[in-house]
Amino acid sequence: MADEAIQGIKTVLHPVADVAAAKKLYAALFGIEPQADSEYYVGFEVAGQHIGLVPAGAQGITSQVAYWHVADIEAKLAEVTAAGGTVSSPAKDVGGGRRVATVTDLDGNVLGLLQDS
Repeated sequence: MADEAIQGIKTVLHPVADVAAAKKLYAALFGIEPQADSEYYVGFEVAGQHIGLVPAGAQGITSQVAYWHVADIEAKLAEVTAAGGTVSSPAKDVGGGRRVATVTDLDGNVLGLLQDS
């Protein structure tokens, strides 16, 4: 049985060299304007997914990161690290009641965790 504390991948962040230029490209791809729009974060709600654009290297993000939505981020971090994962970025509040963290699996893949309150 799947862990009911996992709510699926609903958020993917893409690091980009030029946020303004990337915003135009993604808006053309999705056929909509972004719902969140600043110099450090542009976010699109598309087909039940949240696609975010961040400056490359910001928040330590250097490649795409898929965020697994979880019910309890601290509990999930404990489970994943007990299974051999390494915390890359501990849980932090990013506003609006949202907390995020990243872990690295045994092969170096970055996994995002996201909890909405």
